[in-house]
Amino acid sequence: MPQFTYTAVNVKGERVTGSVEATDRAAVIKTIAGQNLRPLSIEETKPKETTSIFNLLGGRKVKSDQIVIFTRELSAMVSAGVPILRALTSLQQHAESEVLRTILTDVIKDVEAGDTLADALSKYPNTFSDVYVNMVRAGEAAGILDDILKRLAYQQEKNATIRKKIKSAMTYPMVLVGITVLAFFGLMLFVIPQIGKILTDLGGEDAKLPLLTQAMLTISSLIISFWYIVFPIMGAAIFFILRFLKTPTGKKMLHQTVLKLPGLKTIVMKVAIARFSRTFSALIGAGVPVLEALSVTARAVGNVVYEEALMKAGVEVKAGATLSSEIEKNPLFPAIVSQMLSVGEETGQTDTVLVKVADFYEEEVDVAIDGISAIIEPVMIVFMGGMVGVIAASVMLPIASLSTSVK
Repeated sequence: MPQFTYTAVNVKGERVTGSVEATDRAAVIKTIAGQNLRPLSIEETKPKETTSIFNLLGGRKVKSDQIVIFTRELSAMVSAGVPILRALTSLQQHAESEVLRTILTDVIKDVEAGDTLADALSKYPNTFSDVYVNMVRAGEAAGILDDILKRLAYQQEKNATIRKKIKSAMTYPMVLVGITVLAFFGLMLFVIPQIGKILTDLGGEDAKLPLLTQAMLTISSLIISFWYIVFPIMGAAIFFILRFLKTPTGKKMLHQTVLKLPGLKTIVMKVAIARFSRTFSALIGAGVPVLEALSVTARAVGNVVYEEALMKAGVEVKAGATLSSEIEKNPLFPAIVSQMLSVGEETGQTDTVLVKVADFYEEEVDVAIDGISAIIEPVMIVFMGGMVGVIAASVMLPIASLSTSVK
């Protein structure tokens, strides 16, 4: 609960200062008045920002699961007729996330000051996305906020499910890649030098070693001799590559490349179409105008190539074209999407039709992820086996050569 400090005057005209915990300023004034005090000033005490391992590891972010729970609870309370301020205050008091409690405290203050809920939430774009804010704004305007919040919670659950499946599919190969890299450097730093020494002792300084063995020994020698240069350069390269991929140019290059890779291309396309269908459906169903819904959806798809395609379609729709005809021209969208959109435009049930498209492609994503997960395991095993085989060959070839010379 927020902490407030106050300055007040008692019945004798003396100034009194103190602090009190309360849900809002009105509650503070009521508490002070109950003590026969007349308030002069009331200020909320902001908690000091602390730096901890928890914060450094992303503790200052609100998890998607917590947003889903908050949305469902707010929807239930609004549906039951609870005033929005009272509902927000209750949720703020019982929120498990410290960050969410802090955000809701400020949201409550803004709503008390006369802002709409959507405007208050829009001040926290890292927690409440454009889609979230626009749907809340449409719900407030149409007087169907409870229904919109239910749609939002369902949509977020679906998006979270897709993200979890993708992360789960990527965890295993990433772990194997990490183990492979560590094993490589371990062998280069500790094993190969010892083997090189043994081979030199057996064959002498002038022993002619196979090209593969010479290459492995050279790499090992370079890493050991210049580790203070090699590792910083590798670290800097990884840092700058990751930083570049976060820039608009780098992000576009990455997304274009991913859409050309066999296997990944199918998954990325299906995820993008599922997100487009569900988000656009939710916004249209909430009463958001088509052009605004298209603009918000483009930013929510998560792929720059699809975002540009949808923005371009929005320009044509503004000029009088239908969305289905523009989608049909673009090879990024399968024929079923434009056909279903066309049916929706003719019947006036675009949101209902697109929900079916979203359900279909979400199921397709599940199947595609399961399929690629089954392929990744043997591929990674072959990759690791190949690396071990190369190192083993670089050791065994000179030994075989030396044994022949001895004979």
